[in-house]
Amino acid sequence: METGIRSLRHRWAIPLAALVTWTVATLPIAATAAQNTITIVVASSPGTGPDILARTVSQQWAAKSGTAAVVDNRPGASGNIGADHVARSRPDGSTLLVAATTFATNAAVNRTLPYDPVKDFAPIALLGTGTLALAVPAAFPAETLKQFVAKAKAEPGTINYGSPGNGTPQHLAMELFKQEARIDLFHVPFKSAGGAVNDLAGGHVSAMIVPLHTIQPLVQGGKLKVLAVMSAQRAPSLPQVPTFREEGYDQVQVDVWYGLLAPAGTPDAVVRRLNAEANEALKNKDVVASLAKVGIEPAGGTPARMADTLALELKRWPPVVRAANITAD
Repeated sequence: METGIRSLRHRWAIPLAALVTWTVATLPIAATAAQNTITIVVASSPGTGPDILARTVSQQWAAKSGTAAVVDNRPGASGNIGADHVARSRPDGSTLLVAATTFATNAAVNRTLPYDPVKDFAPIALLGTGTLALAVPAAFPAETLKQFVAKAKAEPGTINYGSPGNGTPQHLAMELFKQEARIDLFHVPFKSAGGAVNDLAGGHVSAMIVPLHTIQPLVQGGKLKVLAVMSAQRAPSLPQVPTFREEGYDQVQVDVWYGLLAPAGTPDAVVRRLNAEANEALKNKDVVASLAKVGIEPAGGTPARMADTLALELKRWPPVVRAANITAD
């Protein structure tokens, strides 16, 4: 099964890598002539999805622009080490960060970040979003979200759910649902998303909030079933599955998001050029087609849209963390 999960991670990492490859490879070089190296910071270890993505970007960047691009792996502290490095980098467009949902959830869980997620970064563009879903094993005795909630209320504290770890977006999204539905579920944190999905498919845990595109083969293979999605609209790949909002949980709308950030103080002209090229890349038909296959929707828009998205996320999660009494590991 572990081999299958690795295959799943490969399947979704490549289309996402294609998105950022098209985005970053076409960006004008903002650095001066003396600065001929672009640094792409990866806040995780080599071989992970973000690392594969960054190395694809660096190869394309070098091929398109002739400028050397270096992937700088800075794992640790749930991505905070890498983000802090970018925050302290020169604001000249030569160092960028591909941020994700964890960038905001980390701020809610960890109150002693070495950087300010708003003041220390310049938003460039919202690259894309992915759909989160509530998945259960095929044998779980509920076919709808209503039935799941009814079972949880009838047996409080007996249904467990997995996540890739304490304070992760999947953990916080389930806690948000728990609070809205007023149900009691038992959290089982794993060390990785792959381990959690393995045990979910094997029936060792009963539920999980998970990016839809990472489990579609398991759904199609009859190992898992999806009860509801957290997006604003139904997922095109599973049009029969309702949204949480349709089921009466108006506040349970959560997306996985990916954004492009630069250090604060990056000149406005540089940000505007980066944003314009990012939007053009997101319209590329090959990128759109590859992302559609795995349920990731290109976003784009102005730097203000990325800033608004981040502001909303930073405001949303602290109350959830406090209510669930979640602390950083």
